[in-house]
Amino acid sequence: MNFIITETQKAILELYKEEVAESVINIQETRKEFEGQATIVVFPITKISKKSPEQTATEIGEYLVANVENITKFNVVKGFLNLSIAESYFLKQFNEEVLAADFGVYPSNGKKVMVEYSSPNTNKPLHLGHVRNNLLGYSVSELLKAYGYDVVKVNLVNDRGIHICKSMLAWQKWGNGETPESTGEKGDHLVGRYYVIFDKEYKKEIDALKANGQTEEEAKKNAPLIKEAQQMLLKWEQGDEEVVSLWKTMNEWVYAGFNITYKNLGVDFDKFYYESNTYLLGKGTVDEGLAKGVFFKKEDGSVWIDLTADGLDQKLVLRADGTSVYITQDLGTAEMKHDDFNMDESIYVVGNEQDYHFKVLFLILEKLGKSWAKGLYHLSYGMVDLPNGKMKSREGTVVDADELIESMVTTAREKTEELGKTNDFAQEDKDELYKNIGLGALKYFLLKVEPKKRLLFNPAESIDFQGNTGPFIQYTHARIKSLLAKANYELTATIPAEILPVELEMILLLAKYPAEIAIAAKAYSPASLANYLYELAKLFNKFYHEVPHILKMEEGAEKQFRLNLCKKTADIINRGMLILGITSPERM
Repeated sequence: MNFIITETQKAILELYKEEVAESVINIQETRKEFEGQATIVVFPITKISKKSPEQTATEIGEYLVANVENITKFNVVKGFLNLSIAESYFLKQFNEEVLAADFGVYPSNGKKVMVEYSSPNTNKPLHLGHVRNNLLGYSVSELLKAYGYDVVKVNLVNDRGIHICKSMLAWQKWGNGETPESTGEKGDHLVGRYYVIFDKEYKKEIDALKANGQTEEEAKKNAPLIKEAQQMLLKWEQGDEEVVSLWKTMNEWVYAGFNITYKNLGVDFDKFYYESNTYLLGKGTVDEGLAKGVFFKKEDGSVWIDLTADGLDQKLVLRADGTSVYITQDLGTAEMKHDDFNMDESIYVVGNEQDYHFKVLFLILEKLGKSWAKGLYHLSYGMVDLPNGKMKSREGTVVDADELIESMVTTAREKTEELGKTNDFAQEDKDELYKNIGLGALKYFLLKVEPKKRLLFNPAESIDFQGNTGPFIQYTHARIKSLLAKANYELTATIPAEILPVELEMILLLAKYPAEIAIAAKAYSPASLANYLYELAKLFNKFYHEVPHILKMEEGAEKQFRLNLCKKTADIINRGMLILGITSPERM
């Protein structure tokens, strides 16, 4: 409704003899309790009119109704001018813009953005926290693509370090040559099992040492197992053939397992980075920082940066023995990723326990004069909790991603079969449908909440065919597709003689889709898009209830218009849900 801004500028010039910038005119959607579709916030204009908000609003309202064909009425509520727009304007917009095939499709903006997500450790399978990370990273990537960015999805795999050596050592000691093939176990689960075994045996050794008079700290350091693991790490860093060979073998098992989970979750990556290749990076950046006076050396030879003036603390960037810390690697990796892709922006999807780390990382890169540091963003997200006692994993502490996916699909099957709506489906179609509903429920539930918020995931609540859930939106889509198939629908723009209030509501909500993509993309948050799709599905069900028997209507402009509304609703639900990584079935 950009014409309102232009016409209001004309009104102000005519009434108060002053030209104003577009930015002075603030237009909002009219609140539901008032008549109208567009509201002008008058307070900023009173500086020019030198009159009360009510008087200013009344004068502008009278001018607009008298001079603008598409503005039919106005009302004033305090400092707000509510405008009623002619139905003919919205019908024209619906036919010419909303029904167009490229509606809501943004052209390329010429910018490249990298989204780094998943970042698993190769010593255990993915869990519920990783699921939120992966779904968020994938959906934000798809959102930014839809908004016109060239997107690169990357995964930085933590494939080295003491935690990997713990699994390797435990497998050497107690594995009896087990492999994923010999056990029928997914590789990431097998390696994760040995990580747990290491932990149990390590605790036994600590308890024994404590019983002999050592403190907890001493026992943790002196336990033979941890010393062996440290020795193994040292051998790995020295390139010991036997250790490196075992490390490669076990990591391959894990990657094969991860790939199955990623495929089941429906997420993908354009490039993988591995810490085993990047852990030595960053030392050059430290030298650069010392030369520029950004870093300083302490007497013991360790290198630091003082960020106290920025409200942070002093941060170690290189140990006295010349070995890296995490921040060293991250400085080097950030530089390498930029050299590889030369992106305008880079988004790190990492849990909120790393908030401080990323503040420090980005600030250091800015102080080093990296021009691209301004484009770095930490998409911080909260933990996922489960209702007590629900879905305990094998170890009873974290919920395994594979178990979660399996459980969601099973629940979807049970709930759908209770409704008896799939009796005439072929078995293959049933299996596909249950997977789509189960994963749709999981994804929607995790994505409809703002990333920064901690959330309580309730599997039973997520698979509900009523309410703000994935299955409710999927079911609405399937219902529309069924209706259109029965109607032998073909797209033809048409102008009905009159439209109902619920139909005007539908047009207004459908027309908001491009703006919703922009809002969600700018905020790096799929939550607002998810909730928009729910509002659209809910409004469609209201429309369907108030305008029943569309199929029984006589052929003509009214029927065609209503079918057009149905078709565009299904299109937008389908496209929006795909951005969330969710498939909308044609039949349910």
